[in-house]
Amino acid sequence: MEIITVQTKTELRAFIEFPYQLYRNDQVWVPPLRSEQWSQFDVNRNPMLQHCEYTLFLAKNENQVVGRISAFIDHMALEAWKQPIGLFGAYECVEDADVSRALLNAACQWLKQKDMQTMRGPWSFASQEWGTVLEGFTPSPVVLAPYNPPFYNDQLTAFGFEKAKDLLVYFIDAREGYQIPERYLTLTEKIKAKYGVRVRCVDMHNLEQDVMLLVKLANESISDNWGYYPVTEAEARAMAHDMKAIVHPKALLLAEDADGRPIGFAMSLPDVNTLLKDMNGNLFPFGWLKLLTGLPKIKAYRMWALGVIPEYQGKAIDTLLYRATYEAIFNDQLRLEINYVLEDNNRMNNALLKLGVKPLRRYRVYEKTIE
Repeated sequence: MEIITVQTKTELRAFIEFPYQLYRNDQVWVPPLRSEQWSQFDVNRNPMLQHCEYTLFLAKNENQVVGRISAFIDHMALEAWKQPIGLFGAYECVEDADVSRALLNAACQWLKQKDMQTMRGPWSFASQEWGTVLEGFTPSPVVLAPYNPPFYNDQLTAFGFEKAKDLLVYFIDAREGYQIPERYLTLTEKIKAKYGVRVRCVDMHNLEQDVMLLVKLANESISDNWGYYPVTEAEARAMAHDMKAIVHPKALLLAEDADGRPIGFAMSLPDVNTLLKDMNGNLFPFGWLKLLTGLPKIKAYRMWALGVIPEYQGKAIDTLLYRATYEAIFNDQLRLEINYVLEDNNRMNNALLKLGVKPLRRYRVYEKTIE
């Protein structure tokens, strides 16, 4: 078994293709579009790479790929966190302790050479795609959410990783009779009246402008959250471009105060994974048709982000945004996954549980000291 650094297009193809081989018999995994996977490693299509240094490793045994990992430094994160924390991601590995140890060690040594003192992950080149599944391995993951077999957690802890943070996931399902509790309908009416808050959906004719506004609000409202660092303007523009094909405009919401000033946001995405599951990562020959005809029929969503600027936090504006999201996308088959909530964000966790949501999954981000 050997560890090689990805240097050629052929090696990058092997890196990208490995999960499709590894999970080919896994009924839970959802194969992402290959075109999207290629774009993650293309600096011209993924603006995040513009502020990252990274390398990719493959583990090979008798010329067969048996594992992969990325190691990278995100300079935006270093500036925000004020700590020498290096990251690893794209971790996929067969159930073999030697292969796992060799991959993780390769990433660790690369980060050590870059003067990093801590190694954290799994962390993706896609926004907010963090951690390994620790609890709740079924049902299938929603759009932009990671998936892994349970033994990945054992491999990481065997290498010396410990918990950095757990990320919680909740869900509601209209098929199980979910409805927002009546008291919250009364509460949100009082909140609207008290603060003069108006909630509106994005303008599809000015989507890029409104997405830029959403990102600005995110940078302001959740800047103190663990693991967060600012999204750049280039990343926001790329996000708007990517969203345009799949977004439901009524599920992207902005809250404005009585003066028309934006004070909060909620972003929910149609769960395109419900369409991708049987496409094996390919748009052609018939995948594009399935997406085109299936997108308007999607009944499942992921609430991807929600935030309120500091001035209005603690005033139940988040509950108002949750209600507006629910009403905007409600159907009798609605399934909404709320993904992620930090384990120690007691205010948000308590508010969600009072709204009658149910726990679904737990993701874990790991870290270890680099010696």
